Amino acid sequence: MYDILQGFALALDPVSLLLTLAGVFVGIVVGAIPGLTGAMLIALLLPVTFYMQPFHAVVAIVGVYVGSVSGGLITAIMLRMPGTVSNLMTMLDGYPMAQQGKARRAIALSVAASVVGGLASWLVLALLAEPISHWATRFTPFDYFALVVLALAFVVTLSEQAFIKGLLAATLGFLLAMPGIDPSSAQARMTFGLVELNAGIGIMPFFVGMFAFGAVLSDVLNGTHLKKPAETKDGEEDQSLSLKDFKTHGGNLLRSSVVGTGVGILPGIGSNIASVVSYTLARNFSKTPERFGKGAEEGVIASETANNAAVGGALIPTLALGVPGSLVDVLLLTALTIHAIQPGPLLFVNSGDLAYGLIAAYLIATIAMAVIVLASARWLAAIAKVPLYLLLPIIIAASVVGAFALEGTAMSLWVMLAFGLLGLLMEWLEYPLAPFAIAFVLGPIAEAKLRTGMQMTAGDWSPLYTQPIPLVLFAIAILVSALPLSKSLISKR
Repeated sequence: MYDILQGFALALDPVSLLLTLAGVFVGIVVGAIPGLTGAMLIALLLPVTFYMQPFHAVVAIVGVYVGSVSGGLITAIMLRMPGTVSNLMTMLDGYPMAQQGKARRAIALSVAASVVGGLASWLVLALLAEPISHWATRFTPFDYFALVVLALAFVVTLSEQAFIKGLLAATLGFLLAMPGIDPSSAQARMTFGLVELNAGIGIMPFFVGMFAFGAVLSDVLNGTHLKKPAETKDGEEDQSLSLKDFKTHGGNLLRSSVVGTGVGILPGIGSNIASVVSYTLARNFSKTPERFGKGAEEGVIASETANNAAVGGALIPTLALGVPGSLVDVLLLTALTIHAIQPGPLLFVNSGDLAYGLIAAYLIATIAMAVIVLASARWLAAIAKVPLYLLLPIIIAASVVGAFALEGTAMSLWVMLAFGLLGLLMEWLEYPLAPFAIAFVLGPIAEAKLRTGMQMTAGDWSPLYTQPIPLVLFAIAILVSALPLSKSLISKR
């Protein structure tokens, strides 16, 4: 307890507090812009940290980290443009809520869920960082592979009413993630002679094209841009949160916090899988699963709770073991190393004040994020009142910038256009986009973990079916996948 109090004393220093708040604000802005990420901003900030005190550098990065994760929910809800990959699941129900005139409530629910997830993971981070991180190191690459397979099984079940289409969509997403340089042989694969594909299909052009540019094409072809925008309801019941909401969604908040923190602790996994697993569990436990994807509050809450819980969870192995839990944590480790601070078990011994100060700064950043987003919710929700024909040019411009920003190549724009058209075609044929997109993201992770495991065992597959963790995870994946089929067969009788 004394160490935590010392950490808060350090984090509440005027300069540290100002840097944390500034980091959160800038992170929210950057996270809300598709194509820009918190990792990109932190990478740009690293040279600046040379001239900062070690703790000041760390709290600024933590502020950006927290802000960027939550900033993406804004455009995901308002414009169907997820600022980050982890906001994809939020978009599935947040955007329909905005279309129904419940934009402010969707934002408020998302922020409240983010705070709950952040607080839950902070408690775990503060109290159980070292023992839990030691447990996480026992996961082998085969265990991680099985975990990703389970996440993919969860994704496919999102399309319960069209299970086969969901499975086909996920398979297509996995295949389209394959082009590029084979990580084992260093040979180009599935590039069809195009040198531009050697680096693979960029994830930002993919997402911007599939969900933003594709939505623009759909709106124009369907004449949606000519319709009157949804009226925002200002009634207390529709827009404001109350204790009743926390009581209603309490089980979802608790479950999603546990899932987000648990998945975040596993190094290299990140919040993407956390949001997928949490969203799917919320749907399976819901009394009205048919509302998911059409504006279900449970979906928004599950996704954002897990997203933010994963941030705190990922900090546990980062600080206690020096093993980064996500890409942003790699940059955080870099900032510490720049200042000759070695993360790992000795961090709490040699620099305990800095470690607990960082933990305190994470809590402050989480609260600051909520205040900033909620304070601007009324103005953010006003976007829903703007006629769509005025928003479409802005969305197109943002799509082009977002697709072009990371790589700066013409190929990025062609990828955006191609996936915009593909997304439009899939919607017309009623193939679900979520399994396709998530498989595109998780496929390379599954391949990397499997290949690493195979290299460690000299090509031996047996750990996949002899070790307990993969066996349990595969069994759950089979059960999850079989559930929609059994329901379908029962309904036909």
